[in-house]
Amino acid sequence: MNSARPATLCFQRLLPLLIVLAVTVAPCVGGEWKSGIVWPEPPVVDPEPVDGRPADAIVLFDGKDLSRWNGGERWLVEDGVATARGGGISTKESFGDCQMHVEWASPAEVKGSGQGRGNSGVYLMGKYEVQILDSHGNETYFDGQAGAIYKQSPPMVNACRPPGQWQTYDIIFRAPRFAEDGTVEQPAAMTVLHNGMVIQNNFRLVGATAWHKPPSYEKHEAKLPIDIQFHGNPVRFRNIWIRPLVPIVGKKPGESPVETE
Repeated sequence: MNSARPATLCFQRLLPLLIVLAVTVAPCVGGEWKSGIVWPEPPVVDPEPVDGRPADAIVLFDGKDLSRWNGGERWLVEDGVATARGGGISTKESFGDCQMHVEWASPAEVKGSGQGRGNSGVYLMGKYEVQILDSHGNETYFDGQAGAIYKQSPPMVNACRPPGQWQTYDIIFRAPRFAEDGTVEQPAAMTVLHNGMVIQNNFRLVGATAWHKPPSYEKHEAKLPIDIQFHGNPVRFRNIWIRPLVPIVGKKPGESPVETE
């Protein structure tokens, strides 16, 4: 009997295990892996100071006046609330990528139905609408109800509170990127929270939103004003703020830093 045969069989059986161990352990032999990227220190921001807004937020409406808005003089500002009337309003400042917080309430007295009940909208860059509507027990087309990216994406859930109650939108928006010839390099994208619930999850828009035509893109500036629509209903607003989003950009030693968009 060949005494080497059992040893050979044993080795063959152990070989797969030895290979797995080698692959698993080898990366750890040289110590901790590091990317080599040198990152700037992220700025420190108080997430919730006394006024309840992030310390770096730009306050667009604090209950006092609409001086940061073109057309703001048309709306009624009373008791810390702005009520839509007489036409839409548009920010005097332009924005691109951003985090935006809006509190709104449809009229407590229910009048009308469908799109005629508590209708308004937040237009990022004046082109990409998150619909405002009283959608509490109010039937309409799903991609036009509260929280919809108008005529492109219904909300994943209907999180609407009853008429007259305050509601919140938290919108994370990434502006579209265009090539020099006007082609879309990256579409616009939105994540939306309605009353704290995610209702749009990084939805990529197929173009500007519109009632009368299909969505499409036309090249535009990297930053544009934000509009809030008046659609004939006295929708109320309070506590509107925005944070421009600027990514942290690092570099590897010897490389020039990448420019932010």
